[in-house]
Amino acid sequence: MMKTSQARLTTKHQSFDGWLLLATLSLMLIGWVMVTSASTEIAASLTGNPYYFSIRHGIFVIAAIGVGLVAVRLPLDWWRQKGPMMLIVALLLLFVVLIVGREINGSRRWIPLGIINVQASEVAKLCLIVYIAGYLERYLPDVRRTWGAFMRPLAVMALIGFLLILEPDYGAVVVLTGCVMGMLLLSGAPLWRFLLILAVVGSGAVMLAVAEPYRLQRITSFANPWADQYNTGYQLTQALIAFGRGHWFGLGLGNSVQKLFYLPEAHTDFVFAVLAEELGLFGAMAVILLFALLVFRAFRIGRKAELIGIPFAAYLCYGIALVIGAQAFINISVSAGMLPTKGLTLPLLSYGGSSLIISGLMMAILFRVDAEVRRLQRRAEPKAASEAQSGTQDSEPNL
Repeated sequence: MMKTSQARLTTKHQSFDGWLLLATLSLMLIGWVMVTSASTEIAASLTGNPYYFSIRHGIFVIAAIGVGLVAVRLPLDWWRQKGPMMLIVALLLLFVVLIVGREINGSRRWIPLGIINVQASEVAKLCLIVYIAGYLERYLPDVRRTWGAFMRPLAVMALIGFLLILEPDYGAVVVLTGCVMGMLLLSGAPLWRFLLILAVVGSGAVMLAVAEPYRLQRITSFANPWADQYNTGYQLTQALIAFGRGHWFGLGLGNSVQKLFYLPEAHTDFVFAVLAEELGLFGAMAVILLFALLVFRAFRIGRKAELIGIPFAAYLCYGIALVIGAQAFINISVSAGMLPTKGLTLPLLSYGGSSLIISGLMMAILFRVDAEVRRLQRRAEPKAASEAQSGTQDSEPNL
């Protein structure tokens, strides 16, 4: 019975990973529906058109799919060769945004380009993953043995983190630092190095938090948001009210009360709270399971690539899985009051062109890696079968 179930669920003999496609398209569709539901009132207030943000988000979804269809045709060698150049592009964008960036809610994170705004940190995520994957492929033995090779990716991350802090975008710093550390750990670097670095970084983070009262207040306010629910705890208390109103099955699609100007950023950073209010616990858990499925398939594709001898593709998949997983975990945890507010979007769901298009590119890379791994596996199967048959014939006694 178990073998029969596995045979039905496996995608081994398919031309692509159907589970990854299911998770990706489901999250994008749910995101479009929830952005439409969460943004109608604020869109009508700001523009007079209740579907303004929904239409724009739909265009972003189509653009993300289109860009993904183009990117999936690019061979992995193209990404490998462009890694250093992509790192330079990321650094330039993070520098330019500090000069000409559009300031929203006290942060300079967006570069205005006419009808769209490019979020530099989103582009930097993909660029850094591609660069680190190429670096690990070239210097893997040194990374495992020497401190110098191990610290160089962290030095690059420190530079990018410094530029992100100037915006400021602390959430992106946390996600990218965790991604780089995770990629180094999965490459086989000694665990004790990470423990030492975490101790140093943790001490520094505590000192930075204590140095400025507003930072400490922001970090600690999530522990008891009801103590100052109309000031520092306002956003979180409204999100928690949305969760509480949702119960098991939700109020029904479009029936959220918190989106009616109670919950700030309802269609961007806190879209998951609106989803929990309208679709309930079961709807929220379904979305979490879709993210878990996506991250699991990404790690699985990366592991297959590593076993078949494509380290660049493997670390690329690991980096994408870590970024998507970390960002989804932080966003959902913030909405549920488990972490302080970070200002991170929910990948594939939240409103935002930069996030959607970069996420689409990441998914396209996963599908490309999966396709190349499957092609190599198909080539290896006849050879392995031939060698096995030859070995069997050689072992037969001569009569």
